[in-house]
Amino acid sequence: MSAFMPADLSPKAAEIVAHTRALLMAGGYNSFSYADLAERVRITKASIHHHFPSKAALVQTVVALYREEAQTGLTALEQQFDDPLSELNAYADYWASCIRGGEHPFCICAMLATELPTIPEEVAAEVRAHFQYLNTWLASVLKRGAAAGQFHLLNSPAVSARAFMAVVHGAMLMARALDDPKIFASIVQPAILKLTQPS
Repeated sequence: MSAFMPADLSPKAAEIVAHTRALLMAGGYNSFSYADLAERVRITKASIHHHFPSKAALVQTVVALYREEAQTGLTALEQQFDDPLSELNAYADYWASCIRGGEHPFCICAMLATELPTIPEEVAAEVRAHFQYLNTWLASVLKRGAAAGQFHLLNSPAVSARAFMAVVHGAMLMARALDDPKIFASIVQPAILKLTQPS
């Protein structure tokens, strides 16, 4: 699930997107302005408007690219492992590695989800779509794992997927709040273990 940029973005637009993504990860939608972005990219605000007419359009583009990247990464996990428990562990390991490395320590959609009441609808729609896709993917992993006897679910795969998503994003938040990357795995790994144990 590494960062990539589509070919139709100019180099300068791609640079704007990359800086916007970093700003979103650090503080969310309402934490920065085009003035902040212009200073980082070393161009004028008018130049940013040339590439992205509004902040909403810019952030919508960033989140759409993030969603595409995440979907590609999750599909790759399924193709690489074809084993539900390994897929779930690889998904958790991806985030543990991101948090340890510090470059991508937080899901931008999780950050934006906290701002849903105040962000533009076109951005909110992308955020909701990300979580819907992630929930569908996790439910598929859990359903296949339950059928194979790897997982023992207390609820439906969809409900169990939501609960696991909450654990993962809560663990991200705790790792950030306590400034300790190791906290993430210490919360998520027991949750995976619990899924594998008969009730």
